[in-house]
Amino acid sequence: MRVSPRAAVFVLLFSAACGGGRQVEVRTAPQPTVTAEQAVSVTNNLSQGVNISVTPTGSTELFLRQVPANTVERIVVQGVARGTSVTFKAVTVDGSRTYQSRTVPLNGTFSWPVP
Repeated sequence: MRVSPRAAVFVLLFSAACGGGRQVEVRTAPQPTVTAEQAVSVTNNLSQGVNISVTPTGSTELFLRQVPANTVERIVVQGVARGTSVTFKAVTVDGSRTYQSRTVPLNGTFSWPVP
């Protein structure tokens, strides 16, 4: 195979431009400040899934997640400040039953069995 001098010059220039002799600095990202997450640990003892929501005192209800039947799930509660008094609600997926927790301050993880 025969290569033209023009093509050879192009290849040399392209090679030099694409990485010949570049220095690279690799650093580790700073570790984020660890903050305690506010969460609810829902134990769904029912034979059907439930929709979980939280209502901060004096605010509107926020949907969190659906929890399948006979499972335990830890759900992070975002958008609610630590220490805020909240009430959790579970509604069966068919809408036939509703369960509500007592009002609790949101500090760490609150364990809640349904029902």
